[in-house]
Amino acid sequence: MPVSRKKPKSLSHGRPRAVAKPPPSLSSRATRTLIQTHHRLHKARAAALARGDESTVKKLEQAIEEQGGLESYQIASITGQSASRGGDSSKLLVSWLEAAKSQPQELRNTTPERKLKLLEVGALSMTNACSTCGSFDVKRIDLHSQAPGIETQDFMELPLPESDDRRFDVISLSLVLNYVPEATTRGQMLKRTCEFLVRPDSSTKDALANEKELEGDVFPALFLVLPAPCLTNSRYLNGERLVAIMESLGYNLKQEKVSSKLAYSLWKWNGPVTTNGLKKFSKSEVNPGKARNNFAIVIT
Repeated sequence: MPVSRKKPKSLSHGRPRAVAKPPPSLSSRATRTLIQTHHRLHKARAAALARGDESTVKKLEQAIEEQGGLESYQIASITGQSASRGGDSSKLLVSWLEAAKSQPQELRNTTPERKLKLLEVGALSMTNACSTCGSFDVKRIDLHSQAPGIETQDFMELPLPESDDRRFDVISLSLVLNYVPEATTRGQMLKRTCEFLVRPDSSTKDALANEKELEGDVFPALFLVLPAPCLTNSRYLNGERLVAIMESLGYNLKQEKVSSKLAYSLWKWNGPVTTNGLKKFSKSEVNPGKARNNFAIVIT
């Protein structure tokens, strides 16, 4: 029986227009407060939309506009990720991939004659580590471009590639998934990453099937960065559940690091999962507690 495929939701659908800019220089505290408030308002707006409360939706949209909208959020994010504040998450991505990229050809799904192709979703800078290290051919997209080298493009509406020459060796989702207001759309986004990664060759799949995967084999890869509380203080998600969700999509965890603020992880994709292998993950409680947040990822 053919499996029906729903069109993934657009991230920009219903998103209020970006308006006024905040002051050009923000303190660490002001940056953190602006980002947290932006997420809180969008979360409340998504909940109001779900219950059909148009009056509350309009009030929240006004509050978001008064705060500066998406543009002010991005400026705060750029400030928070600046080198002066040590916030460039792609530095860790580069360090993780350098060792793997230097492995012999049979350990990786790329050719030595070309740079690795990297898709940076939610790109905010042209001068971060992955852009300046010289190892990658980078395609940068964001809902609201902040630089000429960044395309204004919703990842959920990016045309699907028809061949491997239009796919990527690495996809970066750094502080992107947590911006998505709905748990089901987060799941759709993770599913969609698989469409844009190069297909592992048969020899790689055979090695995995025979449990002979080599440590240096990480390509094709997904780099995922979330605020640490999404894993350490959520009612509906922890490290074990994230691994189960990712494995259901064909990913294996290769590297991870959790700091006081961020949770970094690098995942190798092993190829398309058969229909029989697909699993569903509902919004089920894994960490009870009144003080926990409600971040969740739902796979339908």
